[in-house]
Parts: sequence; structure tokens; C-alpha cells
Amino acid sequence: MSGVIVTNPPRAAAEDVEALAAFGVATVGEAMGRTGLLGTGLRPIQQGVRVAGTAVTVLSWPGDNLMIHAAVEQCGEGDILVVTTTSPSTDGMFGELFATALQRRGVRGLVIDAGIRDTQELREMDFPAWSRAVSAQGTVKATGGSVNVPVVIGGQVIRPGDVILADDDGVVVVPRERARETAERSGAREAKEARSRAAFLDGELGLDRYGLRDTLKRLGVEYRTYEEYAGEGS
Repeated sequence: MSGVIVTNPPRAAAEDVEALAAFGVATVGEAMGRTGLLGTGLRPIQQGVRVAGTAVTVLSWPGDNLMIHAAVEQCGEGDILVVTTTSPSTDGMFGELFATALQRRGVRGLVIDAGIRDTQELREMDFPAWSRAVSAQGTVKATGGSVNVPVVIGGQVIRPGDVILADDDGVVVVPRERARETAERSGAREAKEARSRAAFLDGELGLDRYGLRDTLKRLGVEYRTYEEYAGEGS
């Protein structure tokens, strides 16, 4: 497998990344029309952490982390390293030494569609990571791959410089051209949810606030007393 290392790709504006960092993955995914989520297989090795940054992408051969070494050189302040493989792999391709090098360069975290190890050390370092698997299985450094090319995880295309947002709920990608618009939409959605939250605290029901009684009626869902319901089965 040959490959390419692309240098200095365009990145989302730092102020737009920081604006998106104020919102959770679920809010951002909803603001984009329920798109951008990288699936349920990527899970955090820590809890209570949210990060946002620009993607540096890696396409590696399974069980081979050579291109992660190459990618470190391309990483900088505010980036998130995003790694996938040419076919499914759960080998532990990333660990504490990689995290040390990336943290030194200002990288905010890792998303890897493969295995990770040294998870206790990564938590102690406060280096956040989301992975497909946790595995002590080591890797080799023998096969070419690519850095900063479009990759696909969970059916979503991630380009270098796109915004990655990750928290306890998972990971979402925001195309760099849509970062500002998505931050604005996320803010509007959160304001709407705040109004609903206040209404629910006052005792209002979702059935009434969202007009769902008419939906139930349209779908033919009827109310019955227990006696009526029990009598229908007689």
C-alpha cells in the first residue's frame, strides 16, 4: 500500500471551533439535521470530558501504526488526531508515548476506529481518547498509508480540517465550511431546549408543548379507561 502525506490542509476557523466546543455532540448532530455522527462503536476511555478541534486524518494498514508516527509531525495546536484502517482492526495502535508527543504539540485528543492501549496512563495524562476497542495487542511499522486525506468512519466522511467534537455520547464531524452555521444553529437549539426545560419544571407536558395530542389522534391512538380496556378482552 503506497500513500501520501498532505501538508498544511485548510482548517476550520479557530473561533468557530471554540463556538462549537460549547455544545454537546447530541446538540450539534441535531443542529445538522441528525447527521455527522460517527456511530455507536467509538467509546470514550474517560468520562465527563468534551473536546473540539480540527481533524488531522490518518489511513493506516491494520495492525500497523507507521502512519500515526508520520501524522504527529503534521499535528499542531487545537488539532484532534483521527485514525482509521483500510480494513477492520482492533489492535492497540496508540498508547501513552504517542499521547506524550501529541500533547507536546497542543493536540486536544484522539479518535481511533481501531484499538488503543495504556488507557490508565492516558487518563492520568488528561489526554482524551475515543476508540473502537481497548487492546494490549501491539503493532508493527512496516506499511505505507496516508495522512490528511479524506477518511470514512461510521459512514461519515472526515476531511482534514473538519471539526471533530467528542464527549460521553460519542463523536460528530462538522464540515469545516459549515462550522459557523452549525454553531449558530446549535445555539438556537440549546436556547429552545432551555425554554422547554423551564416549561417542564413548571409542570407542562411534552404532549401539550409539542402538540403531540393531535399527532396521537391522527395516528389513531385512543385513550381507554382500565375498565374499558379490560372489558374489550372479554
